[in-house]
Amino acid sequence: MDNTHIIADELNLPKPIVIKVLSLFAEGNTVPFVARYRKEVTGGLDEVALRNIEERNIYLGELQERKETVTKTIIEQGKMTPELEKTIRDCLSKNELEEFYLPFKPKRRTRATIAREKGLEPLALKILEMEDGFDPVNLATVCMPDYNDVNSVDEALAGARDIISETMSENADYRSIVYKQMHEEGNYISKVKKEYKEKNTKYNMYYDYHHTVDSISSHNMLGLRRAENEGVITFTIEVEDEEILTKLRNSIIGNRKNKSADIVSEAIEDSYNRLMKTSIISKIRLENKDKADEEAIETFASNLNSLLLAPPGGGCNIVGIDPGFRTGCKIVALDNTGKLLDDAVIYPTEPRKDFEGSAKILHNWFKKYNVELVAIGNGTGSRETDKFVSWALDQDEAKEFKKKIKVVIVNESGASIYSASEVAAREFPDKDITVRGAVSIARRLQDPLAELVKIDPKSIGVGQYQHDVQQKKLKKKLDDVVEDCVNYVGVDVNTASKELLSYVAGISGSLAENIVSHRNQNGLFSSRKQFLKVSKLGPKAFEQCAGFMRIRNSANLLDNSSVHPESYYIVDAISENLQKDPSEIIGCEELVKTLDPHTFVSEKAGLPTITDILEELKKPGRDPRKQFVTATFDDSINEIEDLETGMVLEGTVTNVANFGAFVDIGVHQDGLVHISEIANKFVKDIKGHVSVGDIVKVKVLDVDVEMKRISLSIKQAEK
Repeated sequence: MDNTHIIADELNLPKPIVIKVLSLFAEGNTVPFVARYRKEVTGGLDEVALRNIEERNIYLGELQERKETVTKTIIEQGKMTPELEKTIRDCLSKNELEEFYLPFKPKRRTRATIAREKGLEPLALKILEMEDGFDPVNLATVCMPDYNDVNSVDEALAGARDIISETMSENADYRSIVYKQMHEEGNYISKVKKEYKEKNTKYNMYYDYHHTVDSISSHNMLGLRRAENEGVITFTIEVEDEEILTKLRNSIIGNRKNKSADIVSEAIEDSYNRLMKTSIISKIRLENKDKADEEAIETFASNLNSLLLAPPGGGCNIVGIDPGFRTGCKIVALDNTGKLLDDAVIYPTEPRKDFEGSAKILHNWFKKYNVELVAIGNGTGSRETDKFVSWALDQDEAKEFKKKIKVVIVNESGASIYSASEVAAREFPDKDITVRGAVSIARRLQDPLAELVKIDPKSIGVGQYQHDVQQKKLKKKLDDVVEDCVNYVGVDVNTASKELLSYVAGISGSLAENIVSHRNQNGLFSSRKQFLKVSKLGPKAFEQCAGFMRIRNSANLLDNSSVHPESYYIVDAISENLQKDPSEIIGCEELVKTLDPHTFVSEKAGLPTITDILEELKKPGRDPRKQFVTATFDDSINEIEDLETGMVLEGTVTNVANFGAFVDIGVHQDGLVHISEIANKFVKDIKGHVSVGDIVKVKVLDVDVEMKRISLSIKQAEK
């Protein structure tokens, strides 16, 4: 069975579609391009489905390479059989393949290999036949002269048992019995190490923890592993050993009762206790870890997607404030494109509390730079700074601009990472890192996507045990999310940073640098055709990227839309059909609604393409993100000490984990809404109920000031 057939079966897709998709990838097409501009070929598959095809094809390719190595090794050993060859050929899992390969795998010197070197394998194989009337002692006695360095019959029988033990431990069927029993009946058991017994740590719940193997949650599995890695606990799988041994004896020995069966029974116990048990516990732990990794990575990806697609504050001038106490608050003014206009330091908080002097600077900036937004980082001093800004806007000097200015507290996770990065140093080589941090806070309110792509996603703070999962898989997944988000929204090629451009379909990091260099040297792009003048940006890269890059002031209005240049001729056909200039059609929703998409279908462009083009013509260049809204914090609640059980407050979801959602209610410490407090019904997958960035009402259930823990409920706040 070829890869396309396997993928089609597994993903429940038509085989011709899978063949076409893989062909498009082989030709160098990117997932965003194929998803958006090749819907006729793919049957309208989205990015998720396309990446599933891509990833499974890569996996099967790697599996095939491993099969070839395994097959070659077994053939060289002279142990290949038609049945084994078919088993390997039909195998669809790397883990299963390794199980089949285990008996043939080159291994270190073991008790069994030593016994084989002594010539004891024929004795072991004869014992394994368990024939009635056969006496192992007699055979060992007769063959003693043929053995190497064997001093007694007991030593010969012990060596034979070692061979039998290892043979059984490598048998896929017998291992499956142990695996199945451990998985279905086993329990994870953890114990605190004695040096931590009297200490409180974040792993208290794992000091004496029990949970069934087959239903342990991803966050508990990762929590156990982290606690173990940090030396706080030990944990393993406990299972009824005698039940497993009974199943093994029934499978291997059955009803046989003879001298050989007695030796095999001893070997079964040795094989299980010495060779299989630890090995299979490790295998199950690793499988649970891999499953937990997958779930944690999916959760992180979902959170990142929500954060990156958070509504932009709008293209208006903004003041960003990075709050502080002793060292003051760093403030910056940016224009509507994110360009730094001014920076300063004010001291409205303790110890100086210079309200008048600080307000005077703000008032001057509000007027001078026509400010419409104020972004305040949510770190230390944020609520105090927020109160000061509100006070400043209530002063007589602010009357003329108070109504148009909106103040928003912004999640500043990762701003310090950006401010100390090479990216920030390149953007602001002569500015202090505190100024760069304030710029980042302001920009992420203006356009979260454009700013957050400059920061390693792992530093943004929306993950669950992100440092414990497989980093290669995590990076690939998060890069895919960023790429999909950037291409979903599109980028303004004349204002986009190198980092943002590098996520556009078909644009590598070096090409992104070339685009920025070309823009700096030759001025702003005035048409998409000019992309081809960029060094090393050839026809293929142009095909992939052109539809996702916008030019606001192009003479061709389509250059500021998601209509791909390859389809401009369709708009010309529509123009000819209506006997109107394209400028009269583009943006005229009522006129476009009158068009029948079937009229313009051809061999080159099918109905999905025509439909997408007509939708884009209604509102060209529209931002697909939601409307910008913010949470309103209670002015009387500033610190965790101000909270009381029963309060109902408004907050913003900052992170979503499998076990619950974290909500910022304005006290510098996020509260947790446990999954059981999300809705008035059973919630299996929290991602279907809340997302990062959501504005929610929550009820305070419990507050632990010392441990800085806040328990919240969404479902009880709705009563």
